Amino acid sequence: MSSRDSESQVFTPRPALPPPPRTVGLAGWARQNLFSSIPNTLLTLLSAYLVWVLVPPVIDWAILSANFFGDSNDACTGEGACWVFIGQRLNFFIYGFYPDPERWRVNTVFILLALALVPQFFPMVPAKVRTWLGVFALTLYPVLAAVLLMGGLFGLPFIETSKWGGLMLTLVLSYVGIVVSLPVGTLLALGRRSGMPIIRTICVLFIELWRGVPLISVLFMASVMLPLFLPDGVNFDKLLRALIGISMFWSAYMAEVVRGGLQGIPKGQYEAAAALGLGYWKATLLVTLPQALKLVIPGIVNTFIALFKDTTLVLIIGLFDILGAVQSAIVDPAWGHVAIEGYVFAALCFWVFCFGMSQYSQGLERKLHTGHKR
Repeated sequence: MSSRDSESQVFTPRPALPPPPRTVGLAGWARQNLFSSIPNTLLTLLSAYLVWVLVPPVIDWAILSANFFGDSNDACTGEGACWVFIGQRLNFFIYGFYPDPERWRVNTVFILLALALVPQFFPMVPAKVRTWLGVFALTLYPVLAAVLLMGGLFGLPFIETSKWGGLMLTLVLSYVGIVVSLPVGTLLALGRRSGMPIIRTICVLFIELWRGVPLISVLFMASVMLPLFLPDGVNFDKLLRALIGISMFWSAYMAEVVRGGLQGIPKGQYEAAAALGLGYWKATLLVTLPQALKLVIPGIVNTFIALFKDTTLVLIIGLFDILGAVQSAIVDPAWGHVAIEGYVFAALCFWVFCFGMSQYSQGLERKLHTGHKR
């Protein structure tokens, strides 16, 4: 055997051995995440016991022993949930007192909203299409939705806002609050960091005033107290007053979220923008503000979720959102004990929208690589 053959045999790398079976697959995941230590093992066993005790009765009540079909309380004969109540009152939970012949307008608004927002969750949709849909959702869509819901134009009958309610009203309040609070809050955050004392003082006073009072008092003031200070014969729509109060309240909170992002931008970014000869607005819009918004995506979405859930407070001023519609329906003497079913339905509606916003924000974070490196 030649020396060259012996060298090739000596230096031939051995094939990599497979990892131990206990470290890969389901067994490896369970060992690493569920049974990695004695405390984790005890918590895992306790959780499994609670699941075993609680989940089967819930499934039996909600599905196995539940009643799904019928037209009255007489159809609920079992010990399970009476989902017949939800089916019979579903229109009220969605539309409130909106007239039946005009509900196609609400459905059209829902469809347009879904067409604008649902594609944002699917990366396979071209980026340009998603961008244009996002622009449509923030600009043209609110105008179309207002015209369709209120009417009075293009031959559409006018529908008073006092007849709005249910899920429709919840989405109107939250959507307007979100669309208004983000740009207004951004301007307030920039104003609070402004070098002009008057602008900075006005923004600080606005933010601290609205953040210093609870939302329930803002709604009460807008609905009950504000008309007392208006001249005789001058009045604003109750829903409009609630929209203004919610928007201004959450704009103040959004301003602090955005200000935190602006403070997290390294000083070198400002210096680099100045070195390029960019003015204040160009440097803000092209350099600092995009980075700040990227940093605080979790805080922005958290504010949106809190806004969406706090729309239930409009019940105190006589507006029936989805929770108010449920509460007014469960006291109907024609039905039995259906409070649990009603509240479960309302909770599920809130969970679907809040979970959707949370998942979209996480996808946006991964797309923009929000891990900030200085």
